[in-house]
Amino acid sequence: MASSAAFKMVFALQAFFSLILRSALAGVICEELPQELCAFAVSSSSNRCLLESSQDSGGNTVYQCRASEIVVERLRDWIETEQCVRVCGVDRNAVGISSDALLEPHFTQQLCSAACYQNCPNIIDLHLDLAAAEGVFLPDLCEAQRVNPHRAMVEILSSGAAPGPVSGGAALPVASPPLPV
Repeated sequence: MASSAAFKMVFALQAFFSLILRSALAGVICEELPQELCAFAVSSSSNRCLLESSQDSGGNTVYQCRASEIVVERLRDWIETEQCVRVCGVDRNAVGISSDALLEPHFTQQLCSAACYQNCPNIIDLHLDLAAAEGVFLPDLCEAQRVNPHRAMVEILSSGAAPGPVSGGAALPVASPPLPV
């Protein structure tokens, strides 16, 4: 039994170092990332990676990592750390990109925490863009969250933005770097 566990550990380490070496040589290619590293990654061409789901011929859900059309201005070859995933409260298995989580007070509290806001620029940049698409300025939302969490939710709900995805080829606005909290 111990040799089976040791084999699994060696295999996992080999796969991990293979991915790191490939990333160092060729950069991050979304379509080559495993499901558990896809969400919140940025490719070598600065496109956000996103996890997509589909059904195979047997009716099973199949996940695949793909490059989105969303370009990150000042970041490339980025695989988000587990620490940032944890402190920011994001889900590594999230399919697609959505602003829905901003409506959840617990999520907004984690996103706006100093541990996330000051140390996880990729996640903050993504949510700056998502909030802007909803007509909300993330630093204002974080300030409202600190002062009055209920007001923060009212701000999002009253932003006047229609729910749903951005239409056609419309690009999300480019956000400036996060402001210190």
